[in-house]
Amino acid sequence: MTSEARSVASLALLYAIRMLGLFMVLPVLVIYGGDYRGATPLLLGAALGVYGLTQALFQIPLGMLSDIFGRKPIIFLGLMIFACGSLLAASAESIEGLILGRALQGSGAIASAVMAMLADLTSEQNRTKAMAAIGASIGLSFSVAMIIGPMITAVFGLSGVFVLSAILAGVGVGVLYLLVPSPPQSFKRRDTRPIPQLIRETAANVELLRLNWGIFSLHAILMASFVAVPYMLEQDLGIERAQHWQVYLPVLLFAFIAMLPFMMVAERKQKIKPVFLLAVFMLAVTLFALSVFHQNAFAAFAAIFLFFVAFNLLEATLPSLVSKISPAGSKGTAMGIYSTSQFLGAFVGGLVGGWFMGQFGVSAVFLASAIAAGLWFLVAFGMRKPKHLSSLCVPVVTGFSSLESVRSLAGIEDAMYAEEESLLYLKIDKRTLDEGELNALTGIA
Repeated sequence: MTSEARSVASLALLYAIRMLGLFMVLPVLVIYGGDYRGATPLLLGAALGVYGLTQALFQIPLGMLSDIFGRKPIIFLGLMIFACGSLLAASAESIEGLILGRALQGSGAIASAVMAMLADLTSEQNRTKAMAAIGASIGLSFSVAMIIGPMITAVFGLSGVFVLSAILAGVGVGVLYLLVPSPPQSFKRRDTRPIPQLIRETAANVELLRLNWGIFSLHAILMASFVAVPYMLEQDLGIERAQHWQVYLPVLLFAFIAMLPFMMVAERKQKIKPVFLLAVFMLAVTLFALSVFHQNAFAAFAAIFLFFVAFNLLEATLPSLVSKISPAGSKGTAMGIYSTSQFLGAFVGGLVGGWFMGQFGVSAVFLASAIAAGLWFLVAFGMRKPKHLSSLCVPVVTGFSSLESVRSLAGIEDAMYAEEESLLYLKIDKRTLDEGELNALTGIA
C-alpha cells in the first residue's frame, strides 16, 4: 500500500469510527429514552438532534485551531471530548443529563481538522478520490450503525451504546497515532477547508444557497423521521425493539443497490438535475405515504425502502453539486457552510419532530416532513443545470501574473490565483482543456 493510500484508508477509518458512535443512537434513542426522568417527546427530539447544534458551532473553529496547534492534537482533543460526552450520556438518569451528554459529543467536531489533514497527506491529483473515500466511509458507518445500534441496545440498554461510543473514541485515538502518518507540514488549502475571508461571498451565492437549504432540509427530515419511525415499528406494526435491526438490514442493503443505477444516470448521462429533483420528489411522496399508511406493514416497509433510496441518492449528489457549483478556490469554504447547514438541520429536525410527536403523534411528524420535502422541491426546481466540471489545483512559478491568459484558455470555466499558496485554483471541462497550454502559462515543465 502506498503512503497516500495508507493515509486515506486510515483517515477514512478514523472518520467512520467517530460517525459510527454518533449514528448508533439514531434508531434507538427515542424509544428507549422514554425511561429517563423527565423525558417528553420534545426533549427526546432535542437529545436526538442537539449534537448537530454543537457540531455546527465548533467544526470551523476547531479546523482553524488545527492550523495553529497541528492536526493530530486537535483531532485527539475532539475525540476525547466526544468520549467524555459519551460517558456523560451513559451515566445520565435524567433527560437533561442525556441532552448535555449528546451536546458534549457533538462539541468534539473533528470534521474540518480531518479534511485539512487529508489535504496535507495527499497530492492534488488524488484529493478528489480521497474525499470520496471519506464520504463512502460515512455512508458505510451510517448503515452499520442502523443495524448494530438496536442489537447493542437490546442487550445492554441505551447506556451500552454510549459506552461503546466512548470505546470507539479510544479506538480512534489508536488509529490516529498508530496508523495515520504525521504530515510533514500543514497547508491552508482552499479546496478542503473554510477560508474566513470567503465566507460572506460564498454564503451569498444563490445556487449554493439552494444546496445548503437542501442539506438542511434533508437532515432535518432524517432526524424528525427517526423520532417517529421507531415508534411506528414498535407500536403500529408490533415489531419488538430488539428486532428492529432485522427491518433496517434488508431495507438499507437493497436501498443502496437500488440507488446505484440513478447515480450512474446522473453522472455518466449528465442528468444530475432531473435525478436530483426526482429524489426530492420521491422523499416527499414516501413521507406522505407514511403519514397515511403507517399502520399498514407492507405500505410502511415499501415507503421506508423508497425513503432510503431517495436519502442515499441525495446524500451522495448534494456534495457533488456543491463541488461542481462552487467558484474556483471556494470549495473548502462552500463545503464548510454546507456542513454547518447539515448539522443545524439535524438539530432543528430533532427538536421540531419531537414537538410534533408530543402534540399530534406519528402521522403528524411524517406529514410535516413531507411538507418540508415539498418546499425543498420548489426551492430546488429553479436551480440551474450544473455544468459537469472538475476542480483542479495547479502549483505555479513565483511571480505568476497571467490569470487572464489562463481564463481565456479553452476548457477553463473559472480561475483564481492564491498568491500566498502559489496555487492556481481552476474549474475545468476535461473534454476541451489543453493541458499543454495550461502548463506553459503556469511555468510547469
